[in-house]
Amino acid sequence: MALTVQIEKRYGDFCLNVDFQTESRLALLGASGCGKSVTLNCIAGIHRPDRGRIVLDGQVLFDSEAGVNLPPQRRRVGVLFQNYALFPHMTVAENVSVCLGRMEKQRRKQRTSELMALLRLEGQADLYPRQLSGGQQQRAALARILAAEPRVLLLDEPFSALDNFLKWQLEQELREVLDRFSGPVVWVSHDRGEVFRNCSQVCVLDRGRSAPATAMAELMANPATVTAARLAGCGNFAPLRPGPESGWVEVPVWGLTLRTAVPWREGVTTLGIRAVRPAEAGEENAFFCRVVRVVEDVSFLRVALRPEHAAPGAPYLWMELPPAALPDREGFWVVARPEDLMLLEERQHP
Repeated sequence: MALTVQIEKRYGDFCLNVDFQTESRLALLGASGCGKSVTLNCIAGIHRPDRGRIVLDGQVLFDSEAGVNLPPQRRRVGVLFQNYALFPHMTVAENVSVCLGRMEKQRRKQRTSELMALLRLEGQADLYPRQLSGGQQQRAALARILAAEPRVLLLDEPFSALDNFLKWQLEQELREVLDRFSGPVVWVSHDRGEVFRNCSQVCVLDRGRSAPATAMAELMANPATVTAARLAGCGNFAPLRPGPESGWVEVPVWGLTLRTAVPWREGVTTLGIRAVRPAEAGEENAFFCRVVRVVEDVSFLRVALRPEHAAPGAPYLWMELPPAALPDREGFWVVARPEDLMLLEERQHP
């Protein structure tokens, strides 16, 4: 079952332009305000795109040229909102039952019980949403969504309101539900680890425009743009230019000339460094840095470094080290290995 989304929608100066197709679990990644939730709302029929097409399993849900715009209740799209959107005046069982449609009374009761058991809610059937924990509310919302037998699931930051321990627990429970779901899933999140564990594809949105959907592993290993690299976890960026010979680049703000493992290509504007590591003098791509700041986290140190020949106002280089592993609080040699250097474009996709 395939979901195809090719839409445009304008809000004042902001223009959403999204184009992707998926048959599996696809993550929508991007900065706040890039259009991720708007995309979900357009798929669900809550918002109407200005133009384009949305097709699910061969059925046209929206087509601006053909004048097709199915209402939400005919799309069979299940949406898990951030606030779960349970009906506050209904019990958990009633929230689930109301989405079962026309069904004989005994069968309705049986199916409600089956869904409650699937989401481990047997003991909460007669409780109201306000009496549930955050995790119970999410499971109740999932049970209600599944009651409508959706063909696609849209997850909008499903764990954003939960603490870390509960988030991890519910992620495992959600994965069990998704493993039994045969349709495509579109998952919006700011947590790259969350979607890396659960999604096989990713589509990056940058200021409203989407890159082609790609394998999640490919994004993490070989991002092509600054936005994609930032989403993949890179935290060190600086402008660059071609070096004195092939295979080398210059980073003027840091006063560095570095060898790379990938060739220069047209459109490259920025160097991304996955990691810098302690090094010895004389090691390839090694350079001396002064320590500017040390930030202690729970299980590691974040160290802000300034290369010895950096220009005034140049961005810091950030390094993570185990506790008590700082070589010298004044300064030390680091290495940016060629395989850790990324040549990136600062661009929006057409």
